[in-house]
Amino acid sequence: MRLTDSLGSAFEALRAHKLRSVLTMLGIVIGVAAVIATVSIGGGAREDVVGRIKSLGANLIIVLPGNITSGGVRLGTGQSATLNDDDARAIEKEIAAVQVAAPTVRGGAQVVFGGTNWGTSVFGVENNFFEAREWDVSSGRLFNGEENQRGGQVALLGLTVKNQLFGEDDPIGQTIRVKNVPFEVIGVMARKGQSAQGQDQDDSVFLPLQSARQRVIGASRAKTRTVGSMLIKVREGEDMAEAEAEIKSLLRQRHRLREGDDDDFTLRNLTDILSTVEASARVLSIGLSAVAAVSLLVGGIGIMNIMLVSVTERTREIGVRMAVGARPRDVMGQFLIEATTLALIGGVAGILLGGALSQLVSHLAGWPLYVDVSAIVMAVVVSGLIGILSGFYPAWRASRLDPVEALRSA
Repeated sequence: MRLTDSLGSAFEALRAHKLRSVLTMLGIVIGVAAVIATVSIGGGAREDVVGRIKSLGANLIIVLPGNITSGGVRLGTGQSATLNDDDARAIEKEIAAVQVAAPTVRGGAQVVFGGTNWGTSVFGVENNFFEAREWDVSSGRLFNGEENQRGGQVALLGLTVKNQLFGEDDPIGQTIRVKNVPFEVIGVMARKGQSAQGQDQDDSVFLPLQSARQRVIGASRAKTRTVGSMLIKVREGEDMAEAEAEIKSLLRQRHRLREGDDDDFTLRNLTDILSTVEASARVLSIGLSAVAAVSLLVGGIGIMNIMLVSVTERTREIGVRMAVGARPRDVMGQFLIEATTLALIGGVAGILLGGALSQLVSHLAGWPLYVDVSAIVMAVVVSGLIGILSGFYPAWRASRLDPVEALRSA
């Protein structure tokens, strides 16, 4: 029997029992859809989190003050002012792997323009902050050298603040008030989006470091030259772990910490955080894929069960075919084709359903749509193999029937 004849007979048999064929394919459809949706949704969520972490800047180490012991009480991160401008200068100068070390201070303030006001985060920074964060201006300019050194009364706006205060108007050259201190707007930053913690990074105002400390965030910081954090960008290709160790050693030396003393600062390596997130996402995807694989197994068992029933129902047909010259391999091939066709149709339907579910979840959650072609190819291959494996035993049983016995028992 030719392949085309076998395919025709297989489709004819499936059309004769449409409802049964659909119910048989349901397990495969659900299993394949679960695999596609799991991989796509998990990949989309991972890409979203990774994108937010990367938006902070590549090869970035964050240094926070505090984390010291006072009177037997361990103070949390940021509870003590232990970092200053000179620490940042020393790190940038003495550690070759460091590209920039940007000291920053941060506070909250109400920003006013005309009759409009908006509560936002205020950062005191130098231009190397934007280099560390890989953040450009969309219009205007950054601070110049004199504004950085002397603390000029100029400001850069995040996109959210610009939209809240100025709408579609151009803010360049306008004057805003931050805690009743006037600042001229000289630039608007490009869009950054949400951080890994879900905070709107564009809801920010940036002032020169000296201006922020002297006029907005607090005079005490101006006297001590302390900073709230440092962003350290490591050069491309340098070992992050080695750079982190050098930074830690230098800070302990500068802060005169003896051996055995706790660090009075905390280092956070965003590369390590990123690796942890990706590893967790992979483990979760593997776990969910394993659950989906169980659905595929159940679908395969369903196909085998239905094919066994089909062999019993079509005993007379098998006997007639063999009596007129059909060989056992022809009968076996026909039933294998039927089982494989069921599985492949179910696999294609599962891919379409899984893709639709992935797109829906990505749209509702605001994640990027992640399409893994290898998962789709694997789903088709696996569904075909399930059809072959689950149909083999019923096909073998059908091929072993004796024509005379088959015609007699019908």
